[in-house]
Amino acid sequence: MKYILSILLIAGFYIQTSAQGCVAVRSTGNINMLHPDEHDKASWLLSTTSRSFRSFRHFSGTTENKQRLVDGSEVINHQTSIDLALTRIVNDRWSFMVDLPILSNARSSLYEHGLVNGAYIKKERHTTHSFGLGDMRFAAYRWLLDPKKSTKGNIQAGLGIKLPTGDDNFKDYWYNVGPNGTKELRTVDQSIQLGDGGTGFTTELNAYYNFTRNFGMYGNFYYLINPREQNGVRTYRETLVASLANEAICSVPDQYMFRSGFNYSINSLHGLTVAAGAKLECVPVHDLIGGSGDFRRPGYIWSVEPAVAYMVHKLNFFVSVPFAVARNRTQSVTDKENSVTQNKHVQGDAAFADYVVNLGFSVKF
Repeated sequence: MKYILSILLIAGFYIQTSAQGCVAVRSTGNINMLHPDEHDKASWLLSTTSRSFRSFRHFSGTTENKQRLVDGSEVINHQTSIDLALTRIVNDRWSFMVDLPILSNARSSLYEHGLVNGAYIKKERHTTHSFGLGDMRFAAYRWLLDPKKSTKGNIQAGLGIKLPTGDDNFKDYWYNVGPNGTKELRTVDQSIQLGDGGTGFTTELNAYYNFTRNFGMYGNFYYLINPREQNGVRTYRETLVASLANEAICSVPDQYMFRSGFNYSINSLHGLTVAAGAKLECVPVHDLIGGSGDFRRPGYIWSVEPAVAYMVHKLNFFVSVPFAVARNRTQSVTDKENSVTQNKHVQGDAAFADYVVNLGFSVKF
């Protein structure tokens, strides 16, 4: 049974993501998919998960703009997040979790540092940074099937609330934008903000099924509902190009994640489990509740996700490296508005990473 727990830790402990490049799929913390047979008594579980990546490939729709790399105009985001999660396991059916993300971001670009009303005052690359606490999340989970009767598989449902504890108006210096080309303290780009400024509600479904003692499959689905339409934070995009006046304020978007795959436990190595699957991360064009206007970069990333976990006593270590196989910066609401106004197809672009590195461990006490 410990091998099942090991792969569930791989599959479930880090839905957490910071922004996946310029498409701001934000940190959503750890989910709580633990095998019920391993936790029929009350206990605590402490976990930490780190995620890091470098985004630099620009896509508009599914088409990569390779010229950005040739002429050196690409935006480069270096992003690292650490999620600290504490879970109270009540019994083999119920558990409760609190997650606290800490984020560190750096964004290097040309266009934010000298582009005024569509023309460069100076064409210089500079970097903005953000660091601090992200949006905290609380969640409750329940296994839907009786673990004593359903021994080969089960489904777990989760409901939670995300609080706007992360700064959604973090500022750093933009260069060559003030009077006489001076620098100004301005809001950093939405993709490296620490929070989205909205109180959200999370829904989750997590499942597993074992074909044999060593071989099985898993699945996770997560959706964050953000009812708030916009957070009132200025983007300064209207100063770059006048036609972007409808993108002057940040949107507060929904987001969702889906993953599914297979796992195999190598018994001879005392707790080593390997897994492979597919993963989808998305910021949708339209929210389920509330408006979807103002500035957002909607899009999705399909990845192939190999993973490894090693469990010894009450410790579990895990690593996964999702490799992007499909990236799409979809047309936003403001893109569609501008297409009508300008009588041509308008679709912004966004930078994506090639791969992401996830590392973590957990301990039960």
